[in-house]
Amino acid sequence: MAFSKLPSAADQRLIDHAARHGFTVTVKQLASWRRAGLLPGNIPGGGLGRGRGSTSTPPPESFDLVIALARLAGRGKRPADLALLLFAEGLPVPKATVRAAFRAAVDTDVLPGEDGGSADSLDPDERLDQISKQLADRGQVLTLVPARARRVDERIARALGQLPPEILELDRNAKPQRLTPKDATLTAVTATIGGSVPLQDIGALLRAMSPAMAANPMASLVETTQADVPEAAASVLAEDGSLAFIPDGDPRDLLRVLADTAPLEDLAAGWHTAVQVREWALDLCQRVEDELEAGQLGAAVEEWVHGRQLMSGLSVIATLREPRWTPSRGASSALMWLFQCQMLAMLDSLLPDCQWHILQIPGLAPPPVRDLILTKVVGPGTASTAETTTG
Repeated sequence: MAFSKLPSAADQRLIDHAARHGFTVTVKQLASWRRAGLLPGNIPGGGLGRGRGSTSTPPPESFDLVIALARLAGRGKRPADLALLLFAEGLPVPKATVRAAFRAAVDTDVLPGEDGGSADSLDPDERLDQISKQLADRGQVLTLVPARARRVDERIARALGQLPPEILELDRNAKPQRLTPKDATLTAVTATIGGSVPLQDIGALLRAMSPAMAANPMASLVETTQADVPEAAASVLAEDGSLAFIPDGDPRDLLRVLADTAPLEDLAAGWHTAVQVREWALDLCQRVEDELEAGQLGAAVEEWVHGRQLMSGLSVIATLREPRWTPSRGASSALMWLFQCQMLAMLDSLLPDCQWHILQIPGLAPPPVRDLILTKVVGPGTASTAETTTG
């Protein structure tokens, strides 16, 4: 699209505004930002008369947006990245642009063995067969336990010694299923394509993510749920032992729907939760390593050990798998947290009087996620009750 090298009077106002704040903005940049949906067009005004053209005025929100775009734009920054960063700062990015950026983030989540959209037309079984073959050909597997987490696990195990008998006894599965990295990768891919997996497979995945543990009470709890509480399990489990309330199909399709339909305040809450979870996870790693280095195991190691097999520990693992954070990863994580809130709300409708007070158990969930669930799923009244009950 052609553009004039000379700015209009309205654009000159924006350029001058940026200059007063120490930024250089060009006519070409303004045009590019408008094409990307990041900056609204100028508002047409009246004509000047006698063929002298017409006037226009920048929308009021353009001034803040131009300053932020000049500050954030740079080499390698895609328009979708800029849209997400602007949105995160509470700036008035056009709604359609924000939703498109969240959808684009989902599109970047490619499974191991996937080759872009080549398998999109296949049914889930055919896709899984194709991905399985590609994984076998390439020897590609998921990193179940990143190196940093594995080193922390090993150092804690050496410092604590053998697990006490009462902990060992909590693992009631005498012959647990053992997954190789390839098996675990296929199980994870199956869950993504199909939407849900049997509890036995979930338990096996938990064991694979802590291969050095002599016992895994959490995996055992998942594996024996159907036998321990058959009445409750019957209302939430399908015949194959998978979670019936999780929709079939590729969850990424559901995340795209969320990107298109979730209130913008929910998208913002999910974004800030994702950012805070990453900060919390990296801070916990550093605090644990500091305690281990000092030879003084304290609150950080206790938090790590308590949460290693729970949502908080899985969040640490997921964070360490992504050493390089990008706005796209933040948006994808935001949608995933919102999706989990939806599933928990569905579970709450199937099992009235859910014991939400367990969210306050140390290590169960990252604090930002606990707060999101209490706000979006449980509700203020129940959240207060949960906190009081635990306290």
